[in-house]
Amino acid sequence: MTTAVVTIVRGRHEHLHAQQRGLRLGHRRPDLYVVVGMGDPDATAATRTGPLAGSGCTLLLRDIPGDGALPLAAARNAGAAAALAAGADILVFLDVDCVPGLSLVQTYTTAVLNEARPALHCGVVQYLAEGIDAARIDPGALHGRPHPARPRPDRGRSIPSADWQLFWSLSFAVSAHTWRRLGGFCEEYRGYGGEDTDLGYHAFRLGIDLRWWGDADAFHQYHDSPSPPTPHLVDIVRNATIFHRRWRFWPMQGWLTAFADLGLARYDPDRDAWTVVDAAAADEASTAAP
Repeated sequence: MTTAVVTIVRGRHEHLHAQQRGLRLGHRRPDLYVVVGMGDPDATAATRTGPLAGSGCTLLLRDIPGDGALPLAAARNAGAAAALAAGADILVFLDVDCVPGLSLVQTYTTAVLNEARPALHCGVVQYLAEGIDAARIDPGALHGRPHPARPRPDRGRSIPSADWQLFWSLSFAVSAHTWRRLGGFCEEYRGYGGEDTDLGYHAFRLGIDLRWWGDADAFHQYHDSPSPPTPHLVDIVRNATIFHRRWRFWPMQGWLTAFADLGLARYDPDRDAWTVVDAAAADEASTAAP
């Protein structure tokens, strides 16, 4: 069976390098490693001579236009298409900020091979503190803060979940067959937010399971991330509207409500619609955030 790791990138080249180093040091290296630059040819060029060069892992490098709102969904789909065309049976999606734990690729590969039913397989993402240079630490020695709202199975165990809203694309694996059944991410979404929730709900409607694994940890390298994510106000309101049109209910309600509390967005119950009130104020709020 052929396992491919797919990552998408614009900027954060140091994080990309650390991820590639982690993949090289892992208990099982991927057979294919796909990097899709979103208007970032330097990232794909650096991968040719990066930590996975000469490792026996085939490098597949793509670049798509990345002006304006980042085409996250389209980029992941392009990476998956390249992997499938090269014969991948298992797709592992890993955010560029994530360094894989030593057993991540092996755990995901085994999970997909042994699945009794089609599933989205998710590992625990641990957030590293500011100042930790993951490129200088063995992945086996990394420790971070797991997301408090997501499952954290014990080592050697997995947990099934019907809570599709917990799915995220930072780190997950899926069989080629299940990916084709899903049809990939909806490419109407551009920029931050919504495409993960859409895929998770689509999988739920198709009866595709969600399963969390205790041996597929990834370590998220630090970057500034205000809460709520005010720099992404326009993207989130637009993408939430797309989701509502597709599925007839609103996603990301915690963020939308927080934006409303800040006076940055408004909900009109008569029209059942969210609108941006002041994008400039959102930029000021994000700049002033600690």
